[in-house]
Amino acid sequence: MHVVIMGCGRVGSSLASELEAAGHSVAIIDQSREAFRRLGPDFKGRTVAGVGFDRDTLLEAGIETADAFAAVSNGDNSNILAARVARETYGVANVVARIYDPGRAEIYQRLGIPTVATVIWATDQILRRLVPEGSLSEWRDASGTIQLCEMHPHKDWFGRPIAEIELAIEARVAFLTRLAEGLIPDEHTVLQEGDLMHVTVRAENTAAVEAILARSPEDHS
Repeated sequence: MHVVIMGCGRVGSSLASELEAAGHSVAIIDQSREAFRRLGPDFKGRTVAGVGFDRDTLLEAGIETADAFAAVSNGDNSNILAARVARETYGVANVVARIYDPGRAEIYQRLGIPTVATVIWATDQILRRLVPEGSLSEWRDASGTIQLCEMHPHKDWFGRPIAEIELAIEARVAFLTRLAEGLIPDEHTVLQEGDLMHVTVRAENTAAVEAILARSPEDHS
């Protein structure tokens, strides 16, 4: 793959290095040539000084043959504009924009531009470390409507079929982590002691699902 990245800050430089290490061709754009120092001496990709949504800059970075484009500068407006140019003008298939404002992220998501809402992600990660009990949010869509949460059920739920648990919580058990491996449950899967349960749930219902799972299933019968 050829990947074009706009923004050579901490995220952009790290992303460029990871992609190059994985064997991909990388071009990275930044308005400041000094920013390219973050890439280190071993970086073999292309560095382009300029504005990330400027036609000449993008062409120099190889946008016409790019398979993916990531806009990760420190400006929401610049990121979304560059992402739209990459998608709509050059037809890049895989495009993502980093957005700091969660409200904007929802709007851009509806416009068809995949976004990473930095504030929402960071908040979730911090909460996972501050409040380890209850549910741990592992993923949230840009609008904040749907969450994937790691849930910790009462011990009496062990031995119960996943289908029964889903019926009780009115949510979907997306997968289990069992003995350090992922497992997608089917109609025969039973929750075992030691399993980590990952539930897809509407954000507004998370507290209610937590409350159900925190009690013995006998309390609901």
